[in-house]
Amino acid sequence: MRTRFAPSPTGSMHIGNLRTAFYAYALAKHSNGDFILRIEDTDKKREKEGGVGEIKSLLTQFSIKWDELYIQSERLSLYKENAERLVKENHAFYCQCEAKNAKDDGFSTELRDPCREKKLTSGAIKLKVPDSEGIGFIDFVINKKVSWSTSIIGDATLLKSDGYPTYHLAVVVDDHDMKITHLLRGHDWMPSTPIHLLVYKYLGFNIPEIGHLTDIMDPDGGKLSKRKGSTTVKGLLDDGYLPEALFNFVILCGWAPKNNKELFTLEEFVKEFDEAGFQKSNPVFNREKLDWFNGQYIRNLRLEDLNSQLSILNSQFGKLEKEKQLGITKLLQDRIKKLSEFGELAKFFWQRPDVDQKLFGDSYKQHLAKAIEAIENDKDLMEVIKENNFKTGDFFMSLRIAITGMKFTPPINESIAILGKKETIARLKINN
Repeated sequence: MRTRFAPSPTGSMHIGNLRTAFYAYALAKHSNGDFILRIEDTDKKREKEGGVGEIKSLLTQFSIKWDELYIQSERLSLYKENAERLVKENHAFYCQCEAKNAKDDGFSTELRDPCREKKLTSGAIKLKVPDSEGIGFIDFVINKKVSWSTSIIGDATLLKSDGYPTYHLAVVVDDHDMKITHLLRGHDWMPSTPIHLLVYKYLGFNIPEIGHLTDIMDPDGGKLSKRKGSTTVKGLLDDGYLPEALFNFVILCGWAPKNNKELFTLEEFVKEFDEAGFQKSNPVFNREKLDWFNGQYIRNLRLEDLNSQLSILNSQFGKLEKEKQLGITKLLQDRIKKLSEFGELAKFFWQRPDVDQKLFGDSYKQHLAKAIEAIENDKDLMEVIKENNFKTGDFFMSLRIAITGMKFTPPINESIAILGKKETIARLKINN
């Protein structure tokens, strides 16, 4: 079995693309097959600078290793050769209105391009689609036959006049040349499939098993957009989601294991992968579920490993002495859902807060005065509460606000221990 992941370096990788990579990898490796990475870089006008490097880097972060690597822009002669063969065998034709705008320039918007009868010898090359012919395939993801009449399929451009192929030609030539046995792609490519089936037929190529995956839906409705920064892979990683959490979340958006297991390593996923687990209904991007996964993996990290990641993410935290770092990390490990939340929750440890006096309750001055006296004399704060008949919650809230500048923080007693007696008293006095 040979599968491929064929991203385009025209923008940041979306989680839908990442899911395709995971499924294609597992499909191949479950059968000890080969996983191919193919960079589809023929749209040079839209190519993102550093896009190819980013694709490789992201896959590596998820431990996805490819057995072979191909770059489409290095294979132009192969596409030209096949396109010209289709013209020679009367399955394609040259067209010189490819770059024009149908509405503004007035050329035909009919399914059958007028250039097909002009016998041109240069220009773009388009597929000569037959009329009233049935064409179809069995989709192995949804496990049913999908059919079309060619009467509704337009003459599609295969090779542009600049010598670069369109997806319709390149995908067929490459999948054949690379001996791909099973290809997975997004559901949005389904309307293009009859064009590809015709190209396979006219070139005499065997058709691989083809499967179209469900769409990941936005909770607000509609399909998740590649342009939404919050759902790009890099955007989610930068926002503090761990690769392990994102991996588990993504693989379960459209696939279900037989045993309802939720936490997988890559190796476990490959071992348990079964294409019968592909789901037919569109999954919803559930941010709360992703947060849950991320929280699970943060809690399971070794303290040293988590501390190391947080030190890299936050330079101010990284400047603290190691013992203090570990104390802060331990205190927050069970309280953050994302690494990006750490800085806001923990910044009071290295930065004295500007306290909004409006946060305090009526008795805060009395609370702080008694707390200062107790801490200076190493007296238990609970004794202060009993002796002065303070309300426990109100007393500690006054301390919390004075020390951290926030109402919601890690446990205040443990925070005081990390800050130290001198700094704690200084902050209490500033606000008293």
